[in-house]
Amino acid sequence: MQSRTALLILTACVAFGLSAQEPAKDLKISTAKGLAPRATPADYQAQIKAGAVIIAAEFLGHAIPLPQETLSTEDYVVVEVGMFGPPDARLMLSVNDFSLRINDKKTPAPNQPYELVFKTLKSPEYEPPSKSDAGKTSFGTGGGQTDPNAPPPPVHIPIEVRRTWQQHIQEAAMLEGERPLPQAGLIYFLYRGKTQSIHSLELIYSGAAGKAAVALRP
Repeated sequence: MQSRTALLILTACVAFGLSAQEPAKDLKISTAKGLAPRATPADYQAQIKAGAVIIAAEFLGHAIPLPQETLSTEDYVVVEVGMFGPPDARLMLSVNDFSLRINDKKTPAPNQPYELVFKTLKSPEYEPPSKSDAGKTSFGTGGGQTDPNAPPPPVHIPIEVRRTWQQHIQEAAMLEGERPLPQAGLIYFLYRGKTQSIHSLELIYSGAAGKAAVALRP
């Protein structure tokens, strides 16, 4: 009798544990909010029509604007995209619908998952020490010699700060699937060069609304 009672208690505990985990899954899904679209397509740098949909976009360079600050990434460039349509319009969205032609290259750069950007994030508040400060490294215990070529010490960004950055970037990413319009989001493309070296940009769309190419200003 006691063993049967213990088994019933154990079964109930397992069931409770599983049910307690379910809301966490819902919470994870609900964290994706999408970027708020601007008031009109004209509020973006450029616009073009694809079927009944207007694609608006603006090139942000290596900058990632967040609610409280602007971060940067040396490995990626960022395009803010807004999708607008007639009243009550819905559209199947995917970041894979977008690519970026840089400097008239034959093959446009495909979009990159926003998760890849996390490890490249930088902030003005966490700038590495200058070379003059790094050169003050001393040898031995005397402290009289310095190495001007020594690399600066690594910058340690608190894990809480990194998590906040990652959450904001996830929220600013374009939502995918069938969505009511307007929708907006940040899309990332691999480019490690300086933006001053870019002389032409073309955001290419090929998706449910049709095909279009938006000429952007570098």
